[in-house]
Amino acid sequence: MQQFQSAGYDRALTLFSPDGRLFQIEYAREAVKRGTTAIGIKSKDGVIFAVDKKIKSKLIEPTSVEKIFKIDEHIATASSGLVADARRLVDIARNQAQVNRLRYHEPISVTGLAKYLGDLEQMYTQSGGVRPFGISLIIGGVSDDECKIYETDPSGAIVEYKATAIGLGRDKALDLFEEKYEDDISIEDAIDLAIDGIYEANGGKVTQDSIEISIIDKETAKYGKVPEDEVEVYVKKLLDRKEEERLEAERKAEEEREEKEARKAQLKAERQEQESQESEESSTDEETKEEDDSEDQTDE
Repeated sequence: MQQFQSAGYDRALTLFSPDGRLFQIEYAREAVKRGTTAIGIKSKDGVIFAVDKKIKSKLIEPTSVEKIFKIDEHIATASSGLVADARRLVDIARNQAQVNRLRYHEPISVTGLAKYLGDLEQMYTQSGGVRPFGISLIIGGVSDDECKIYETDPSGAIVEYKATAIGLGRDKALDLFEEKYEDDISIEDAIDLAIDGIYEANGGKVTQDSIEISIIDKETAKYGKVPEDEVEVYVKKLLDRKEEERLEAERKAEEEREEKEARKAQLKAERQEQESQESEESSTDEETKEEDDSEDQTDE
């Protein structure tokens, strides 16, 4: 099919391009991709959120940069994209959680809240005069003694995950999760995996000042933040492990190089020995030929 340029088809949210695309939604996804990394992991003991706040100036108070939001006692969300849009959705989610408690006398389920926010985001893709939310959310919590995590998209689509990432370096983090995630992972291991995911997503750059971690415990169904001093311990453990892995990789590379050099030297010595043997055999053949010629002349 002929590829159509976006000009003319991205001026209105409700206008499809001839190849069936809504460019304003795709632009909203680009805003999410440029956001800082946010991660959600489901463990056997609870749900873990981890975000990279990426403090760009030493003049900024790190506590003022908020990327993980408490929705209710048992539900929270992590965001990536336009933070102002995230705050608006968080306010709506908090209001809906309280409405559910008043109306049904029970806490809202994680699935119900994720679907409600997905429906809301989808409404902003079908009306003129509005724009999509430039945000993706990881909504997680404990409902009916089950841990659940959902990811929303600016289009309104929602998908349930065991472990997911949004924002910068999402694909790298997901590759790591596919390799290392296990269904019976503990909270401690999930925190290590989440920080490792941020490390990979950011190309090996991570500091304890920029990492924020929150947990919803399965047993109590209560939200809580991991203290900064504990976050520092987790980050230091990761950096120490990465340094050990780097040194081990360098050691193995050096051993392989030495083995390669030794193999080259061995092959060179064998080749020289073979050439020497061939030279000796050639000299012997020439001497034998000279003796035969000398005997022939004597007989004559």
